[in-house]
Amino acid sequence: MLRPDANDPTVRVVGGISHAPGVGVSAFLPSAKQLLDLYRDMLSAYGAQQWWPADSAFEVAVGAILTQNTNWTNVERAIDRLRAANALTLSAILGMPPQRLAELIRPSGYYNIKAQRLRSLCEFLDRAGGLDALKAGPLDDARRALLSIKGIGPETADDILLYAMDLPVFVIDSYTRRLLARLGLAGGDESYEALRGGFERALPADVALFKQYHALIVEHAKVVCRKTPLCGSCCLQAACARI
Repeated sequence: MLRPDANDPTVRVVGGISHAPGVGVSAFLPSAKQLLDLYRDMLSAYGAQQWWPADSAFEVAVGAILTQNTNWTNVERAIDRLRAANALTLSAILGMPPQRLAELIRPSGYYNIKAQRLRSLCEFLDRAGGLDALKAGPLDDARRALLSIKGIGPETADDILLYAMDLPVFVIDSYTRRLLARLGLAGGDESYEALRGGFERALPADVALFKQYHALIVEHAKVVCRKTPLCGSCCLQAACARI
């Protein structure tokens, strides 16, 4: 199959990036082989990842809000406080004063803002009939509905869709951007939707694959492909444009 720009002589394709004269990166166009080779190399190096850690789909959705602008250790502390207060249900969160909710999630940081966002999510889910009812409809409708909630952007919405609702949406985060740029598969100025679309076009719509792939990227970025990378111990050396 020809890429969309393959018949345009003014456009050159390098790696998975489509370039046009005088402009930045216009598309992220990796092949299935490129992405699956990366996946298999990381899976061989790190093994299967158990992610997202949670006892329920609703807990995943809560965690997707709490993890904004913080690390997972702080999220776990906030989740533990909610669990100890028997507040990890939609009805419990809607039934408590906002100040109480904010105090319980204080370890996650920005707790007043996140308390408002959690309440907004819970009010939406209450009107929609819950996560299962949302999942029963078209995926695109569910995504648009989540994105309409104040404080929920593409990454948070896709975390909920993939990990809480088991729908085939590929999550893009800062680790993904870093890895793609260092491998020479992306230029760094692509939109979220361009990167998500590149993965979803190239890979089969497999929820288990998407979950594992994203989790492996996170693990690789934390262990090796850090802000200051440990290139000497990287399992992707053969494919990396940085080395």
